[in-house]
Amino acid sequence: MLNSYFQVLIFLLISNPVYVDFTQHKMNKTKIRYVALGDSYTICEGAAIQEAWPTILTKHLNEKGVDIELVANPSVTGWTTQNLIDKELAIYDASDANFVTLLIGVNDWVQKVDKEKFHFNLNYIIDHIQKTLPDKSKIILITIPDFSATPNGPKYSHGRDITEGIKEFNQIISNEAKKRGLKVVDIFPTTQLMKGKDDLVSPDGLHPSAKEYALWEKVILPVAFDILK
Repeated sequence: MLNSYFQVLIFLLISNPVYVDFTQHKMNKTKIRYVALGDSYTICEGAAIQEAWPTILTKHLNEKGVDIELVANPSVTGWTTQNLIDKELAIYDASDANFVTLLIGVNDWVQKVDKEKFHFNLNYIIDHIQKTLPDKSKIILITIPDFSATPNGPKYSHGRDITEGIKEFNQIISNEAKKRGLKVVDIFPTTQLMKGKDDLVSPDGLHPSAKEYALWEKVILPVAFDILK
């Protein structure tokens, strides 16, 4: 049985250069096994892995007495909801996770995926996660950042209003969370504060800096603690 898990681990590491640790799979039934699903905003493009908000969140939850381990962060810069369905859900399935955060959708909007398709894919992802999640409420949905606040963000507008477009997608996320009785963390207002603040933006002028990701974690932490304590 153990060999099969190592085979999964090797396959995943070859196919995706992401953070995955299944070596203690099923060896500690009481530990919370956390998987962070998403795109550049979850792998935290522009920051080191130790500065990524899922990593910091795990550290701070442990400090507050929650026995939790980040077992996988298969998020990839540029990925859409469809990419997540095609590539990340298999990693979730192999992880034996019992806690998930989901932050996805910015690249759907950038690539002009319509809101109906985004909503369909979002539902598919949540449904898939909840099929095997021991406690279906232990998912946190996180709203999409307003990347128009960054210096290079407007380059990806394709002539559209970024703020209003992201608000539409975020309303879908919030509505779905409410319908399912799930927690949603709204980081959208926090991300708007990046405007004109170089220290909150990474050198690429598009993604947040480690300092900005840390601000997101401060918003996410109390919600995560509330459902995991």
